[in-house]
Amino acid sequence: MDSNVLDRPGDPIAFTPGVSAEDRLACHWLRQVTLRLRREICWLWRERSQQSGTLDGGPLPPCTDRTVAALDLTRYARDRRAFFEQDITARYLSDQIAQPPPSDGATPRGSFGWVAGHLQLKPVECFVLALALLPSIDSACGHVIATCHNDPSRSEPTLALGQRLWDDPDALLHCFDPAHALLRHGLFSISAGPGSGLWHAPLHMEPTVARELLFPGQALPAGLENVSSGVPPSRPPASLVSTIAAALRSGCTEAMRILPIVGAPDAPLAEVTGSCTGRQGLLTVRPSIGCPREQLPALLTTAWLRGHVVFLPVEWLGNPVSHEGAIEPPPLPGLPLLLVVGSHERGALARLGSHTLPAVTLPALTYAERLHAWQRALPSLSDKPVLAEVARRFRCEQRAITRIGNALATLGRPPEEDELLAAARADLDLGTLAKAVVPRFTLQELMLPALQTRQVEEIVTAMNNLTRVHYEWGTARAWSESGLAALFAGPPGTGKTMAAEAMAIALQLPLYRIDLSQVVNKYIGETEKNLRTLFDAADAADIILFFDEADALFGKRTEVKDAHDRYANLEISYLLERMERFKGLAILATNRRKDLDEAFLRRLRFVIEFPLPGPAERLRIWRTVIPAGVDARELDFEFLAERFPLSGGHIRAIVFQACLQSAHADASHALSMPILIRAVQREYDKLERASSLDQFGPYAPLVAAERSAR
Repeated sequence: MDSNVLDRPGDPIAFTPGVSAEDRLACHWLRQVTLRLRREICWLWRERSQQSGTLDGGPLPPCTDRTVAALDLTRYARDRRAFFEQDITARYLSDQIAQPPPSDGATPRGSFGWVAGHLQLKPVECFVLALALLPSIDSACGHVIATCHNDPSRSEPTLALGQRLWDDPDALLHCFDPAHALLRHGLFSISAGPGSGLWHAPLHMEPTVARELLFPGQALPAGLENVSSGVPPSRPPASLVSTIAAALRSGCTEAMRILPIVGAPDAPLAEVTGSCTGRQGLLTVRPSIGCPREQLPALLTTAWLRGHVVFLPVEWLGNPVSHEGAIEPPPLPGLPLLLVVGSHERGALARLGSHTLPAVTLPALTYAERLHAWQRALPSLSDKPVLAEVARRFRCEQRAITRIGNALATLGRPPEEDELLAAARADLDLGTLAKAVVPRFTLQELMLPALQTRQVEEIVTAMNNLTRVHYEWGTARAWSESGLAALFAGPPGTGKTMAAEAMAIALQLPLYRIDLSQVVNKYIGETEKNLRTLFDAADAADIILFFDEADALFGKRTEVKDAHDRYANLEISYLLERMERFKGLAILATNRRKDLDEAFLRRLRFVIEFPLPGPAERLRIWRTVIPAGVDARELDFEFLAERFPLSGGHIRAIVFQACLQSAHADASHALSMPILIRAVQREYDKLERASSLDQFGPYAPLVAAERSAR
């Protein structure tokens, strides 16, 4: 045991035997508290025994009416002083109380003695600090404190108790207020409830803070963990290094300095911060996983006592009772601590406090850094071309790449390409703004003219070559590693959605349909906010974003007549800018190309017109849309393709309707021309398109009878 430890039987610092501390000044003031409590118990025993008429050998001081006890303070003040001077036990305790505090020199940072010197505490302030500290280390003191309070339910110390125990009651009046240094630094709290006031509110010190005051320099408490050991392989940005160095040199001792740092999801914000502070000889800590948020003030105080920098994810500052995304300033704004707050959105870092430094952005990993990380995470594939493709397709950060690599390592063998792609896509989440589409068609099933077929194949070829062109041919810098954007324009049912699904299968990319009902919002600025959320999530990996009815989002900008027009134009401008930066494949489908903004059309890499199919394409469509289990030998496909200029979508709807009308319980799996002709007429009626009886040829009587029956 260290020679500074006061645990000798003659020098107890608490009521529980064996309780000790490494800080000599803490031992002194804890002993002051216990001695004064013992002396007060002696007086209360004498006072209440006299009042009850049983002088010696009676029980411990009984509780009395608290109002009477308060009125008796002045009545018995002289008797109390005389008792302290004349009673042999009280005089012994008074002699012990009069012992001066130790005059040790240097004290370790974070100890009771260091706090007393650093905050220049007066003796009465040291006493109150020890009074708040005692219940954190001594399980037996609560009953003694309750007796001194004259209330069995009040086992925690208060300033009122401190005023009663201290020889100069006015000293506490002049020293303590809600902005006192001990409270401002979070060394203890005063839990003032409704009507309790500051005097009678319990003094509470968290065990984490108590351990630091008594045993400084020990291992990190369970609520904190070191982040400096996980230094990322890449060098931290010079801007962050210089900003942290300047913040540490600023010497601000009156308030918390808050440094926001912004990075992509899974970016090693904490580890980079630890790397930067490590260069300044400081340790960075953060709350441990599973630590309750209510412990944050105590953790911040503990970090300050130890001289550490704190990294805090912005989620820790969320208000659980407010609306989603609300951020509150951190607690203990008067604590002279450097707090680094990490976030993936710059907007979430507003309202952090008046001493907030300019935000620093951590750049995302470059393609070369991502490729190197993938090679380390999957060494068995380090020389395979698939890793280069994965490094471009998935803009993952180091933590995500390591996590994916660890998951694939459980296979016990090198992963297949589809397993690697599936694992990399597992984290992709576009929320409610987009819906995943399961592709149903292949490129071979597209029924397009030769020109449009070649254009679709060119898009597939371009996406497959994007990695090589960007990083081997050197276009990545000039084009900001951007992906491709294409416009599919044409009447309904001409194959725009089908082509998107076929491209998704050919490219092995997930397809997401944008839900315009979720994206477009009537409130000013909300549509842009939704689009930002959508594109930020989509930029994490190569995917296909399919904007159906794109004219609703990408329409022409209007003349500004009011605030709504101005914001609508801003939304279109923002869309143009984000589309250019989008790294995947964006497909916009519209039935009304003329309604699209011309500036937007100029920025698209591909524009494909989907015309209504001609007779040859319609014949192929009629033959291919018949289900495999249906007998279509009675159908005249050439007649149908020649006489009815319908799109592929409408042809599919007709065949489906005919199947529904033919599938009787006792019917064979066959389609007949009369039923199909009737389904054609129903489709024309639905589309409100006129048709002549001559168009139906030999089936005109059937249609005429149908029309006359209406």
